[in-house]
Amino acid sequence: MDIQSAERKIKDLQNILNQYNYEYHVLDTPSVPDSEYDRLMNELTALEEQFPQLKTEDSPTQRVGGEILDMFEKVEHETSMLSLGNAFNEQDLRDFDRRVRQNAGDDVTYVCELKIDGLAVSLRYENGLFSIGATRGDGTIGENITANLRTIRSIPLRLKEEVSIEVRGEAFMPRKSFEALNQAKEERGEEAFANPRNAAAGSLRQLDPKIAASRNLDIYVYGLANADELGIAAHSEGLDYLEKLGFKTNKERKKCDSIEEVIEYVTDWTEKRPQLSYDIDGIVIKVDGYEQQEQLGTTAKSPRWAIAYKFPAEEVITILKDIELSIGRTGVLTPTAILEPVRVAGTTVQRASLHNEDLIREKDIKIGDHVVVKKAGDIIPEVVNVLPERRTGDEVDFQMPTVCPECGSELVRLEGEVALRCINPKCPAQIREGLIHFVSRNAMNIDGLGEKVVSQLFSEKLIEDVADLYKLTFEQLIQLARMGEKSVQNLLSAIEASKKNSLEKLLFGLGIRHVGAKAAKTLSMTFHSMEQLSSASREQLIEINEIGDKMADAIASYFEQEEALELIQELKNAGVNMEYLGPKRVSAENIDSVFAGKTIVLTGKLELFSRNEAKQKIEALGGNVSGSVSKKTDIVIAGEDAGSKLKKAEELGITVWNEERLAEELNK
Repeated sequence: MDIQSAERKIKDLQNILNQYNYEYHVLDTPSVPDSEYDRLMNELTALEEQFPQLKTEDSPTQRVGGEILDMFEKVEHETSMLSLGNAFNEQDLRDFDRRVRQNAGDDVTYVCELKIDGLAVSLRYENGLFSIGATRGDGTIGENITANLRTIRSIPLRLKEEVSIEVRGEAFMPRKSFEALNQAKEERGEEAFANPRNAAAGSLRQLDPKIAASRNLDIYVYGLANADELGIAAHSEGLDYLEKLGFKTNKERKKCDSIEEVIEYVTDWTEKRPQLSYDIDGIVIKVDGYEQQEQLGTTAKSPRWAIAYKFPAEEVITILKDIELSIGRTGVLTPTAILEPVRVAGTTVQRASLHNEDLIREKDIKIGDHVVVKKAGDIIPEVVNVLPERRTGDEVDFQMPTVCPECGSELVRLEGEVALRCINPKCPAQIREGLIHFVSRNAMNIDGLGEKVVSQLFSEKLIEDVADLYKLTFEQLIQLARMGEKSVQNLLSAIEASKKNSLEKLLFGLGIRHVGAKAAKTLSMTFHSMEQLSSASREQLIEINEIGDKMADAIASYFEQEEALELIQELKNAGVNMEYLGPKRVSAENIDSVFAGKTIVLTGKLELFSRNEAKQKIEALGGNVSGSVSKKTDIVIAGEDAGSKLKKAEELGITVWNEERLAEELNK
């Protein structure tokens, strides 16, 4: 066969196999028997081996898993993947509806969808071809798991239209696949997965894609990140469009014209959830109209136009065998219930937080009690109450200690606080927990340095503070249990890569009291470097809108400590970046730009810049880029196929530029 004939034959086989795959895995209506699919797949595989130059990325042969990866690369989402606020009862739903109607009017339609219990992912397509798939991560940056996502047969490798889009979905493991996987693991003498969610997440975070390919994962796509660029007016229309492109969406969704219909849907699925072939942990309720979504906006963490109803927690009875005490990185003493192992909401629970001494006294909890346990939001185990009628007289009262169980220092209760606290800055437990926080995902995000490895390094006295992480050597690490040559090399590479993090990651990792990830980003954008921040006065800190009195005091106090300044200098000497690498927060008075002090909205498809690139350039010139059009908007930049945002801007008489005008102003 000559190459021209082979090219035509390969293309024909790819098209028909992709269609058969779509019928089987998305529509659930196969048109040919498996034997015919296998015959055509074998024919295509043979041709692609004979003519490897004709093999394409969207070929169905590319789903079986490629080369083993060394580590996952980081991917920045084009738009943030926000988490949802929670509702736990009917009143919460009615309160949500009231807030929506107060701010968006009474003409509201909701879309209800099953909340799949899996792993949230983002899928990016360029001109119809699947290019990048990533985990949610911290909502801004995730991990590139493209090779593993390619193995999910319900994810199209090529869309039915040549569009460039980013979609969101939930990858999951059907119950049948989960049962088969655990049976195989038990037969091999391996520990079984606790639930399908953990199994799905573990499968997609394998460095060998062939493992993911063997586990029969599935996906439901539930959102379109750039709908406004495509002229789509509502979430329900977006889901219909995703189906048209070849994606698998959940058919159990329903449009509801009132909160009464929403509550009816929730009640119905609370009863029917065991009938499904996959796990769900609630119902997601979204305002349908995109214009109303824009009007409602978002908080720093979640959209105001959507909420997740969480199913009532399953409650079980077990025995509280003991109470264990631990010291966190801020010195707070936390009691934890040690339970007789019991199955709750799909997982085996052996521990539950008791929060503080007051809660133990309030619930009259004794060691040896029969207790009722549930998972808050189907996730966090907690002791609901005790069953005093089952007491035998052998139960024991619990006494909180007066000294720290780790270092022996006196425990204190600060004014206005419930918790007991160890205030010894050299307490080993606080240092260890601080190290675990420093390497965590939202801080320095060092792959391979989990809680167990950090604890091991600390107990072996290889690290005493965070600066010591950057002094670790191959010779030290290779001596540790369960650390092979490849693992050590990957860990050292991850530590080295963390030196390049932007300032806000380091600032959050240092664990300054009251400074969370969002505040760390704000401080970094404002002061630009660790040097400027460390010399800022309390008055300068309070001038920042997001920084309150307590936080300003905590930051100023931190940088007054000689030990803190010495630690920062050690990190700097090790090569850790001390500068903010993102767009700076620029004072409008100090910059000569048409964007200075203005609120800008980007809408439609941009050709000359990516959305993130345009946002960074505008913010660097003193502008504020917003996601929604309002009376406060100064300029709307409208690209191709601009939708409701452009229409609203015209209605409000807001200045509208095309992308060429934007480029002209940015290049001045």
